Amino acid sequence: MTRRYDPERRQRIIDAAIRVVGRGGIAGLSHRTVAAEADVPLGSTTYHFASLDELLIAALRQTNESFAAAVRESGALADPGCDIAGELARITGEWLAGDRTGVALEYELYLAALRRPALRPVAGEWCAALGDEVTRRTDPDTARAVVALLDGICLHVLLTDAVYDVENTRAMLTRLIPSPRPSPGTGSPAPRRDR
Repeated sequence: MTRRYDPERRQRIIDAAIRVVGRGGIAGLSHRTVAAEADVPLGSTTYHFASLDELLIAALRQTNESFAAAVRESGALADPGCDIAGELARITGEWLAGDRTGVALEYELYLAALRRPALRPVAGEWCAALGDEVTRRTDPDTARAVVALLDGICLHVLLTDAVYDVENTRAMLTRLIPSPRPSPGTGSPAPRRDR
């Protein structure tokens, strides 16, 4: 019997793993459940992913990118005159208002790193990717604080089923992010100097 060429099989397995975890949590993930979901032979899952941790890493990497990508794709932080706190609060709201199952899945995979050390470097990529975007407009320490705050807000909304408050998030971010100083020659008054 000849083997059928299936270049998309690995991706279908990752997508199936994400759906399995989305429905039943990580406890429901096995090579067998993923193979059934992807409609592939069981051997295909173990061929592409020797362990469940490898499969979880691939799934986490795929889901990790969504929020940092939303920030990057908005282009808002590229505008030096933008209200960084307002834009981040708005983007966070849009992300949480989207596919809540996908957001919850991302956090479930992210938190799985607490018990599965192999996932920790990949979970850290989420923080690093968002931090890199924010660092374009502020210093690295402030960016880390912003990431921690947004991470906590998102987790709180998911855990309590609370309504996301964009204005409250903007106010909290404003406390962390220094206001941009007007550059000389822009028509803004120069800062006063006492003699």
